[in-house]
Amino acid sequence: MIQRIQTVYLLLSAAVSAGLIFILHLWTNSQDVSVYVKDEYLYLGLFLGSALLSLISIFSFKNRKFQFVLGRLNIILNFILLGFFVYQLLMPPGESNISEKGVGIFIPILSIVLLVLANKAIKKDEDLVKSVDRLR
Repeated sequence: MIQRIQTVYLLLSAAVSAGLIFILHLWTNSQDVSVYVKDEYLYLGLFLGSALLSLISIFSFKNRKFQFVLGRLNIILNFILLGFFVYQLLMPPGESNISEKGVGIFIPILSIVLLVLANKAIKKDEDLVKSVDRLR
């Protein structure tokens, strides 16, 4: 399980989604207070859901098709999270409480890249197994 490269990618994605959110701030509000994910429950739930999907995908290594589907769902979840961030940042200054963007907004992009690499490796494994089955 751990010797497969997709497991490493999925583990890194889970660590990014569950670990970096407490270190990097999302934005700074108009009172110069840094806003972290733990302050916004919707974003916290989406990030932890993404980490949970990555961990479930790691432990379903015997069923590669299900693992691939979980990776796709996780990518969609991260795109939804990214859409919420873009919506929040594109609101007019009078309606939004954001004065400065933080680095934490780019966490879903890093997670999407890792999940795409993991899905590519899962697909490669599935194709290899199919080609070996054809030879039998």
